[in-house]
Amino acid sequence: MDGHELPIPAAELPFDPGADLADRDAFARLEPAVQAWWLREFGEYVPENGGFFTPPQRGAIPLIDEGTNTLIAAPTGSGKTLASFTAIINELYRRDREAGASDGGGSGGETDEGLENSVYCLYVSPLKSLANDIHRNLTEPLEGIEEIAADRGESMGEIRHAIRHGDTTSYERQKMLEETPHILNTTPETLAILLNSPKFREKLRTVEYVIVDEIHSLAASKRGTHLAVSLERLEAMVDHDVTRIGCSATIEPLSEVAEFLVGCDVDGAGAGAGAREPNPTPREYEIVDARFAREFDLRLESPADDLINASREAVQDRFYRLLHDHVQEHTNTLVFTNTRSGAERVLHNLRERFPEYDEENSGCHHGSLSKDVRQGIEAKLKSGDLEVVTTSTSLELGIDMPHVDMVVQVGSPKSVAAMLQRVGRAGHRVGQTVTGRVIALDRDELLECAVMLKKAGEGFVDSVSIPENAHDVAAQHVYGMAIASVRPEREVTAILRRAYPYRNYSDAEFETLMRYLTAAYAGMEDRNVYAKVWRDENDPPGGEHHYPEFPVDEPLIGKRGRLARVIYMTNVGTIPDSFSCDVLTRGADEWVGQLDENYLDTLEKGDVFVLGGSHFEYRYRRGSKVYVDRTGARPTVPSWYSERLPLSSDLGREILAFQRELLERHAEGGSPAVRRWLREFPLDDAAVRAIARLFDHQLRYAGAESVSTDERLAIEVERDRTEYERRYYVHSNYGRKVNDGLSRLLAARCANEATANVRVAVADNGFVLSMPLNRKVDLEGVLADLEPDAVRDDLRSALAGTDLLQRYFRINATRSLMILKRYKGYEKSAAEQQVSSEMLLGFAEGLEGFAVIEETYREILADKLNVAEIEELVARIDAGEVAVDRTLVDSPTPRAFGLATLSASDVVLAEDESAALQAFHEHVLSEIGEESLSGLVIDE
Repeated sequence: MDGHELPIPAAELPFDPGADLADRDAFARLEPAVQAWWLREFGEYVPENGGFFTPPQRGAIPLIDEGTNTLIAAPTGSGKTLASFTAIINELYRRDREAGASDGGGSGGETDEGLENSVYCLYVSPLKSLANDIHRNLTEPLEGIEEIAADRGESMGEIRHAIRHGDTTSYERQKMLEETPHILNTTPETLAILLNSPKFREKLRTVEYVIVDEIHSLAASKRGTHLAVSLERLEAMVDHDVTRIGCSATIEPLSEVAEFLVGCDVDGAGAGAGAREPNPTPREYEIVDARFAREFDLRLESPADDLINASREAVQDRFYRLLHDHVQEHTNTLVFTNTRSGAERVLHNLRERFPEYDEENSGCHHGSLSKDVRQGIEAKLKSGDLEVVTTSTSLELGIDMPHVDMVVQVGSPKSVAAMLQRVGRAGHRVGQTVTGRVIALDRDELLECAVMLKKAGEGFVDSVSIPENAHDVAAQHVYGMAIASVRPEREVTAILRRAYPYRNYSDAEFETLMRYLTAAYAGMEDRNVYAKVWRDENDPPGGEHHYPEFPVDEPLIGKRGRLARVIYMTNVGTIPDSFSCDVLTRGADEWVGQLDENYLDTLEKGDVFVLGGSHFEYRYRRGSKVYVDRTGARPTVPSWYSERLPLSSDLGREILAFQRELLERHAEGGSPAVRRWLREFPLDDAAVRAIARLFDHQLRYAGAESVSTDERLAIEVERDRTEYERRYYVHSNYGRKVNDGLSRLLAARCANEATANVRVAVADNGFVLSMPLNRKVDLEGVLADLEPDAVRDDLRSALAGTDLLQRYFRINATRSLMILKRYKGYEKSAAEQQVSSEMLLGFAEGLEGFAVIEETYREILADKLNVAEIEELVARIDAGEVAVDRTLVDSPTPRAFGLATLSASDVVLAEDESAALQAFHEHVLSEIGEESLSGLVIDE
């Protein structure tokens, strides 16, 4: 087949060479020693796979063998990374073996025909722990193949592999120059440094393969943007095509992720500054789509069919009993929570309630734990010594956990992709069923998870959003290219534009970047912000060329400053530092505690929060200090708000479509018809009853027009005479990112119309606008007056002066190297960076088209607030495709209970939230004439 022979007799093969053509093609491409090793390790026919290769292996090995750029999308544990390495190891081994044969003896891997003392394959992963794990997984096949080759009397030189990341010692780095690994495992940040390392970058000129693992976790972040440009810089260094292989879990859209992986060929020069029309053409690629190649056993469970009436203690008892039963019924159970504190709390309570669990058979794993503790848990997981491990997100990616046969997700993971990634950690061995249970502890999450599991079963995946035209990452790489060598400006722009995130980077945008990098603004150097690069025509006075290798009048770019390389090497990267802010009272400067800076994104002047059991009104922030006033007023922002993950907007739209269909079912046959329909979902009986009861109460209390769908935006208005407040509950179930942006937009307009302060509380299923009772606005009219084309500018104006802007300016100023984290041996903390950025912010905002300010607004609007989705929603309202319905209530409807607790009186602790929910529920029951069953667990 394609000239490939089968050197092993057909009788010894685990497949029929005449019938299993797919297996034959992949297997026949392997060298005899590699074939023998594969048969020894995996020579068992697996009916679920239709052979002894898994679907991603069967599809990917031939493509990689042919040098085709390939995106492999498959669940965790399906062998996609092994497929990539197998094809590459096979090629390196073949090359080395043939060189040895032509020499008449062992080549040692260092002849001209064999392997040079340089890198042939780069494996790039987002996690150091993943690099460590792959390093171990490479050792086994390489040693096994070498052993078999020796037994067969074949000469095989050593294929070396090593890890290079931030923890690699200087001794190890020096050793890699002398004895260079042929396969190098690294991270995006370290790759960018290697490209500017004068000695090691020469070792990269032989790279023929790049594997990007867990590409789904990189594509949507600036780490992925950074990597995309690094790969183009690498491509420009070598004199041959580099085969790119991406390994991804479930992700969508595959074509866009593949184009992100392979980059573009960008057509030609522009027609003048600002007028360039890029014409990106993706490089050729193939996709191996095996995302649903494994069997899934997924189910949603509820501790009670009435999560409001059941007491908090009863729900907790039932939850831990459910969790305990799952652990006891399986070998190793992995429990995901949505926060680090949640992971700690679940493990603590599990040990407290059940004496079976102790430090020997249970553990917790998250990013706040020490490296030694994490690695200890990982080692025990790999060996199967732990019955249960709780975690937040730190075990979503990476290490092989072959003994985990159950994953429990506590609460909503907020997207189908995250849910599949997490549950995919179970049944990690080929042929095993992925078993996962999602346990929801409140009704909003119950609804989310029901839709999530149903859509997962239908093959739905949330789409990834890739940042585009980020000035801060471009600044680092233009600086890096200028440091590496003086080069034509056209070469710099071409490299940038070949990276998918910059395929449409215009001349005008590049000019904005260069004005910043050349410090073309008056006053920059007075504030210790110096030029990073120079740009000039190659036409010095006298007509002599400083750079004769380039034509006269060729615009060139070069580095500025003697410490440029040191500054770049010690400050490169995109992961922002974070810190806790000291909270002090105004006037007395009394220290009252600390807040994580992420929490400050949610606070506006006048908001009240709880710290150490006392209430404080937020006034302002200066650097790392937050100034407050003591107050007796009720809290407006719950303490747990910033910990919650944002709902995928794709899933939010699916929930709205679900609600429309549920209303149709209810209109046809009432609650019995709804329950019959819900039993088609992967839900237990308690979850079916809970969701049916939720909507039964909603419709009896406020009618169908109170429920948002994909064709209606429902608003309910509550007049709270006790608190003397008017609240607008907007049921925009598009996720917190969209709701954060839309609420800011509406709050600014409402504040002007009502001439009063408008408080905002945001959740995934909507937001609340609150104002004094003697003020009111026509919110439907405000929405109708919004213009899609003005949304972006209006929202940008609403961000001016906010803490959100200050924080993101600091992050982008640091990424852009406007503020240096490390300089001349001194490391500036995140708190110190914040102080520096606040001193620069006013100056920067006064400059026209300043790259760092422009990137700050772009990142907030596009990446954090999903402004494009807000524009689309406003356009649909404007076109009449989405109706806006208003309902007047004297207490929140059941679908607004979660929103109402964000603004409810005295909601400080989880117990207070439960009490507030119970009060809302009692009112609804009294209105619809249903008797309260407070304190009961209905399904028991």
